[in-house]
Amino acid sequence: MREVAFIKQNKEKWLEFEQAIFGKAKKNPDDLAHLYIHLVNDLSYAQTYYPKSKTVIYLNHLAAQTYQKIYKTKRTETNRLVYFFKTEVPLLVYEYRRYILYAFILFGLLTAIGVVSAHNDENFVRLILGDQYVNMTLENIEDGNPVAVYKSGSNWGSFIGITLNNLRVGALSYFFGIFLGIGTFYVLMQNSIMLGSFQYFFYQRGVFWESVRGIWIHGSMEIFAIIIEAGAGFILGASILFPRTFSRMNSFKIGFKNSFKIFLSTMPFTFAAGFLEGYITRYSMEMPTFLSIGIILVTLSLISFYYLVYPFIVHNKIKNNVSTI
Repeated sequence: MREVAFIKQNKEKWLEFEQAIFGKAKKNPDDLAHLYIHLVNDLSYAQTYYPKSKTVIYLNHLAAQTYQKIYKTKRTETNRLVYFFKTEVPLLVYEYRRYILYAFILFGLLTAIGVVSAHNDENFVRLILGDQYVNMTLENIEDGNPVAVYKSGSNWGSFIGITLNNLRVGALSYFFGIFLGIGTFYVLMQNSIMLGSFQYFFYQRGVFWESVRGIWIHGSMEIFAIIIEAGAGFILGASILFPRTFSRMNSFKIGFKNSFKIFLSTMPFTFAAGFLEGYITRYSMEMPTFLSIGIILVTLSLISFYYLVYPFIVHNKIKNNVSTI
């Protein structure tokens, strides 16, 4: 892009920055931080393509002033970790929301493939889960507890082992995005088809409801987190495939920085899912139905709100504040 076109395209946005920094109207430091992200991206682009231009000097000065404004006026009680989860991640999720949507659509389609495959081929579940696991589950069903597998091992040992495995799966799903998103798709496909065939396996044997009461106590957060991690992996892959106006390297740097933050945000949910699976799921058949369903609804609502609703709330708040400048 020619420098004149670059300036014309972003001039109004930069003027907004000047109003926020040098104008009389006071602006929330969190909102300034969001604007600062876009300003730094423009500065990186200008430094790459117009290194000796006055545009770089101007943007560098504006970025420095913005940075000082943020940390000079930022509330002392606002913890960096709180800001990360309360503002930064939701804004990134909103910005890259289409990749999260792609991950959900692919998850739904691939899970359906698992269901259809298990329906048409009785041996498909054994192919996916292995004979030993299927035979053990069949024995548990006969004994009246389809999800007895979650009772194996100690609470603490199960929590640690399960959490580490879920962290490994999430990391693979995200970092494999560097292979243009293909690696992320492969990991998502494995987990989605496994889930679909596994749930249909219980349906075939008439214990679907019992399996739902057990599996989804921890599965609501666990599976949801995997989908978000897949979305982050697709963001990483897209940053390489579609650099837009940036150089491919700069696009990758921006994509990695932003997607990695989204990936990190899933960690608390992954730990929570591991805790539930290690300490709570094993008692799903003994606890009252309303309690197991309540846990499922609360956990699903919590993570759904954070990734599907809250980003729009934060974005609209920022938008409204900007419009008042």
